Amino acid sequence: MITAIAFYVFSAILLGSAAMVVTSRNPVHSVLFLILAFFNAAALFLIAGAEFLAMILVIVYVGAVAVLFLFVVMMLDVDFVALREGFQRYAPVGATVGVVLFFELLSVLLGWQISDAAPGLRLSTMPTNISNTRAIGQVLYTNYILLFQLSGLILLVAMVGAIVLTHRDRHTARRQNITRQQERRVADTLQVLQIRNRAGVQELGIYRPKPMPQLIPAEAPARFDEAEVGHELGGDVQDHEAGEH
Repeated sequence: MITAIAFYVFSAILLGSAAMVVTSRNPVHSVLFLILAFFNAAALFLIAGAEFLAMILVIVYVGAVAVLFLFVVMMLDVDFVALREGFQRYAPVGATVGVVLFFELLSVLLGWQISDAAPGLRLSTMPTNISNTRAIGQVLYTNYILLFQLSGLILLVAMVGAIVLTHRDRHTARRQNITRQQERRVADTLQVLQIRNRAGVQELGIYRPKPMPQLIPAEAPARFDEAEVGHELGGDVQDHEAGEH
């Protein structure tokens, strides 16, 4: 009796949290409801006697996957207003996919048949000569080894595809130019000043960093014309000092 009550309670919470994952407007709340759904699914596995699956669900999915989702959602600066603007444009495609999936699930439910041996198997005692973990391993890596490897290959292709689609070559990012660093001289970035004691900002002014030489593409030979660079830097420094004084 207690087992049946616990089953219906955990099932109701699982269905409610799963619905909130899809309907929540805040993505952080969706991830939190997903974690709640994982915990209730683990409780259902415990009731069914699959303690290994329950622990794997809590350790792997709640402890790693869901927390990673939460960190990614909270750290990424996602413009949700811009995402909602394209909802109407993609609504027909989404509705079409939803209708197709609904009819597929409906066909599965209508064609579902319960075996005559199902009640006897449900009431039969669990074997004592083999553990739950070993039984899952034997079934997974013997009868369904090809499907298991195929699912791993599909996940690998999905991961590579996600990386390729989201990778962008941002030209605004700063890049290290080893040749330019080696060609840099002390006079290009350092300036020695003779400052008297107790001189303040009102007298000295505010000194800005020296302008760096013009960037040279990495494929081009990184050689600076010393006279040209010195003239440009000297002119900038003189203009700066004239502006300060």
